[in-house]
Amino acid sequence: MVHAYILIQTEVGKAATVAAEIATIPGVTSSEDVTGPYDVIVRAAADNVDQLGQLVVAKVQNVEGITRTLTCPVVHL
Repeated sequence: MVHAYILIQTEVGKAATVAAEIATIPGVTSSEDVTGPYDVIVRAAADNVDQLGQLVVAKVQNVEGITRTLTCPVVHL
């Protein structure tokens, strides 16, 4: 299992709507609107890196109101 945090920037005033819509996507374990340089922080899980990439590109990035994403896979050192 691969876990990642997805940091999202949205259009002005869209953070709450984006966070709520992303929360319904299978594979997303949490989605919260926050303050700071990013507007929404998402935690996601997938069976492997390829499926994680498909989740981000095919589902998360298609949510209306998103301007930029940064995916940060969790590593265990």
